[in-house]
Amino acid sequence: MRILSSSNQIFVISAPSGAGKTSLVDALLNKDANIVGCTSHTTRPLREGEINGENYHFVDDSEFMKLIKNNQFVEYANVFGYRYGTSELELEKTLNAGLDVILEIDWQGAEQVRNAYNNCSSIFILPPSLSALEERLRSRGKDTAEVIRARSQEAAREIKQCDNFDYVIVNDDFNKALQELVTIINAVRLETSKQRLKLASLLRNLLPDE
Repeated sequence: MRILSSSNQIFVISAPSGAGKTSLVDALLNKDANIVGCTSHTTRPLREGEINGENYHFVDDSEFMKLIKNNQFVEYANVFGYRYGTSELELEKTLNAGLDVILEIDWQGAEQVRNAYNNCSSIFILPPSLSALEERLRSRGKDTAEVIRARSQEAAREIKQCDNFDYVIVNDDFNKALQELVTIINAVRLETSKQRLKLASLLRNLLPDE
């Protein structure tokens, strides 16, 4: 396990497709300048409106396998027939710049990051119901009926993973869910172990004999 010597934090957020995690993460990033996303690599095709290097680093399967062979990923997983992975170099570069990082990744990748870093908090987003989840998948208009069926069937298996996460949020009311997400982020930042690193100079002045 990598022991980070800074107070900077990795936040992992996972959810079944359609639970609204991307909308929550985007809203969080707009509210908090001290946390940034980390652009994942993927082998899935670029969708309309997406930008290579911004939404994802889009690569073919051969390039992705080269990155795995060269130990470039801190986590990677196969999700619905496509590969996804997070660059270790990009992640640690952001942390070393003094920023917290949020990773919007599958539960398989979340487990790998939890095992790899000590400064990692994990959050799972639940839908209010399976029917609401399926409706969200249909309404976003990104997937075929066959893909929606597959994602809906996979959702139950993914939801079972929520017990392995530090926090769980139900995304029924978006604003409420966002506020809960913000509250978790702030609470983790105020943990004593992180505050002692961040406030080391102040504590030395307050506790000169320590």
